[in-house]
Amino acid sequence: MTGNGPRNILITLSFCGTRYHGFQVQENALSVCEVFQDALEKAVGARCDVKGCSRTDSGVHANKYCLSVKTESALPCGDLVRALNHYLPGDIAVLGACDVPGDFHARYSCTGKEYVYKIHNSHIRDPFSPGLSYRLGFALDEAALHKEAQDFIGTHDFAALCSKDGDIADTVRTVHSFSVTREGEMLLFTVRGGGFLYNMVRIMVGTLVFIGMGRIGKGAIPEIIASKDRSRAGKTMPAQGLYLNDVFYV
Repeated sequence: MTGNGPRNILITLSFCGTRYHGFQVQENALSVCEVFQDALEKAVGARCDVKGCSRTDSGVHANKYCLSVKTESALPCGDLVRALNHYLPGDIAVLGACDVPGDFHARYSCTGKEYVYKIHNSHIRDPFSPGLSYRLGFALDEAALHKEAQDFIGTHDFAALCSKDGDIADTVRTVHSFSVTREGEMLLFTVRGGGFLYNMVRIMVGTLVFIGMGRIGKGAIPEIIASKDRSRAGKTMPAQGLYLNDVFYV
């Protein structure tokens, strides 16, 4: 603790979201944030307010999730990481912690995010990873879908690629990159951007899947974006295949 007030600490997590109703605290459901705050209270002796880098839906996972917290505790960051991992359940892990300036905010200081959506492209289910990917038996051509995905790149009004979540005043977002690759039976849809609308990544992947299945025509993505019509795009893919993969602050 410094003489200028509480410390501000950036903490990086990884979590399996299967048994949680997203990151944000819920009144009647278990959330990642609530479980983390419980562990943090045990580690530093006080209930602290936590600022997450984004909301996540029920069942969504994170390879890297960032949050900031202000605390009066003088516990060194290395000791804090060890204490938190001692108190947290096995499906949440603290990867690191560091002191940051007082005006740092995990959400508002963020300059971009990367998501990965996993599709187990097989007729046979994987009994070792339920809830960790979405299984689709229809054979998809990853090279063809990668080519289609390039039409998402750029700054566009993505109104056609988001679910309605209250009144969203600005639906313009910038997608920096979008790749579709295969690792054995697993298809990885990796998208990086400055920010994303509600369910935008899951709908973009759903649109690519519909193109791959012939339910939406090839080359249709520019027209879908221009239409601003949600009904023109593909389905919202299930939550269990989505991972927040990286968070950027520079």
